[in-house]
Amino acid sequence: MLTQPDFSRGIDGLLPAIAQDAASGQVLMLAWMNVEAWMETLSTGRAVYFSRSRSRLWRKGEESGHFQEIVEARTDCDADTILLRVRQTGAACHEGYASCFFRRWDGASESFQICEPQWKRPEDIYGK
Repeated sequence: MLTQPDFSRGIDGLLPAIAQDAASGQVLMLAWMNVEAWMETLSTGRAVYFSRSRSRLWRKGEESGHFQEIVEARTDCDADTILLRVRQTGAACHEGYASCFFRRWDGASESFQICEPQWKRPEDIYGK
């Protein structure tokens, strides 16, 4: 019986973690989790990731107030990717969009175009 994702399969013990809105199915973001982030996520019921840039746990919403409440946690067939189905409070993206995937490739202009509305400006979220 599988009791947790297989963190030994990750790079430096990190596995990709996809956050998906449990109600709409929209993919919100991709982040990274280590064993510690996984265990804290399970114990608190809120998403906790590992920030590669800060080399520490990142409790989603700790600065913005935009928390992710866990509805369901899944793993893929190889147990090396995590899917968190969440109830999102506020914007998932640090740039103020509902999803981090707010840019769509436009073949005519050969560039990515913003295709989603911005909920809030980052400076309004973080006060910076």
